[in-house]
Amino acid sequence: MRHGFAGRRFSRTQSHRKAMFANMVASLVEHEQIVTTLPKAKDLRPIIEKLVTLAKKGDLAARRQLIAELQNNEVAAKKLFEVLGPRYKARSGGYTRILKAGFRYGDSAPVAVIEFVDRDVNAKGAADKARAEAEEAEAA
Repeated sequence: MRHGFAGRRFSRTQSHRKAMFANMVASLVEHEQIVTTLPKAKDLRPIIEKLVTLAKKGDLAARRQLIAELQNNEVAAKKLFEVLGPRYKARSGGYTRILKAGFRYGDSAPVAVIEFVDRDVNAKGAADKARAEAEEAEAA
C-alpha cells in the first residue's frame, strides 16, 4: 500500500528536490510565469500557493517562514511581501494556473506553463532585459 506518500520524487534526493522547488519558486515570483514539465508544475503549485498565503499575512513570523522556505532568497521574499501579497489580498486561494503546452522535443515530456492569475505581463523577462542592458553598458 502507498498510503501517505504524497508528492513525486523526480529521481532526486530530498535536499535536491527542496533546492529545485526553491529555485522554481524564485523564478516564478521573479517572472510571474515559467515553463516546466507538467508533473513539476503540479507539484510546484501547492508550494507557491502556501507562500503567497504567508505573504498575505505579512507578520514577522510569516516573513521568517517564507525566507526559510525560499532558502534565503530575499529578493523573491521581498517581491512576495510587497507586490504579490497585496495583489491577492482579496482572493482566498487559487493564485496560480497551469496551462498545458504540448510536449518537449527531446524526450516528449509533457510541458506546462505555470503562471500567476492576474499577472503582470511586463514582469516576464524584465530582469533578463535589465541584466543584458547592464552587461552592454559595462562592455561599452
